[in-house]
Amino acid sequence: MARVLVIGGGIAGAAAALALRKAGQEAVVYEAHPDSAEDVGAFLTLAGNGLRALTEIDASDAVTSLGFPLTSMRVVDATGAETAHVPLGEAGDPRLRYRCLRRGELSAALQAQAVRRGVEIVHGARLVFVEDGPDGVTAHFADGGTATGDLLLGADGLNSAVRRTIAPAAAPCHAGQRVFYGYTADAPVSGVDETACITMTRGSAVAFGHMTSPGGETSWFARVDAAEPLTADEIADAGPGHWRDLLVALLRADRTAAADIVASAEAPVLVTDATEIPNGTPWRSGRTLLIGDAAHAASPATGQGASMALEDAVILAKCLRDAPDTESALTLYETLRRPRVEHNTTVSGNISRGAHTPAARTTGAPPPPRPGDDDLTRQLAWNISLF
Repeated sequence: MARVLVIGGGIAGAAAALALRKAGQEAVVYEAHPDSAEDVGAFLTLAGNGLRALTEIDASDAVTSLGFPLTSMRVVDATGAETAHVPLGEAGDPRLRYRCLRRGELSAALQAQAVRRGVEIVHGARLVFVEDGPDGVTAHFADGGTATGDLLLGADGLNSAVRRTIAPAAAPCHAGQRVFYGYTADAPVSGVDETACITMTRGSAVAFGHMTSPGGETSWFARVDAAEPLTADEIADAGPGHWRDLLVALLRADRTAAADIVASAEAPVLVTDATEIPNGTPWRSGRTLLIGDAAHAASPATGQGASMALEDAVILAKCLRDAPDTESALTLYETLRRPRVEHNTTVSGNISRGAHTPAARTTGAPPPPRPGDDDLTRQLAWNISLF
């Protein structure tokens, strides 16, 4: 049994701990936040692939009790006319239906599942640096404490401290948009049945999406082109209604419901930059491996960040379970995961920047084609060996 240090208790880290535990490994999670961070972040959507990963580690029930399902997607143009209405994901299987839920609630639910299964989670442990030695890898924390294991996973997100240790030259890149999130309990009534539906509005200046829970709360997001990322001062100096008013002015150019939805939103509206990790960034060094956003963060345009992290967790655990040694396991993991996640980074970056602009890369070759659905299902299936 290997002892695995998991740095970061968010979606990638908590799911990895669950998967490793099921694979017979010992996992200890070190989270910088002092508690389960239930209030951190905005909402997200989990796609069928992410939910399939959760079923393989027996965690789907904990997640499908959160948020609400999405079984179809509407697309409307700048005039408000519906141009498409299609089924979304595997709506026939309750475990695999797309879901809208709060990011912090998902992290907290996965952490709670991990604790119930015997995983230790240490809160308030902020990583400073990683030391790789001949007999193990040691994490050094800001409070002076240390922990040593056989493998260390950097699941600490976009601004990963683990990545700075093993790939100091790698840095997140601006992906060409600003992304806004908000909620409202007073969205205008559209007259269209939007039950379990996400509506995507292709506006003249803003890409907008919204979905309404059975309880009547509407979650919405907007993506706006921006040549440069926001500065810390721009975010800090904005008043509580600043981003809402900016968006409403942009959305009023179109004849859609988007402007009224945002106008009715409760302050504050959250804003962030669409950001990605360049393809080709190193994922591992010695006994240290990056997973989730720390390794392959993509712009949010495809909505696949959380689902890709859940895939990572299951496939890594299977690699460690099935391979003859750790080196072989990590090599297999990277071979299986890079084509899929780098394809997603490229596609999502192209959407954020405009279809003809390539995503940032540190290597010149295009990403390999994305594995097909059959390949992914086999890779995730717990009872099927990877060899």
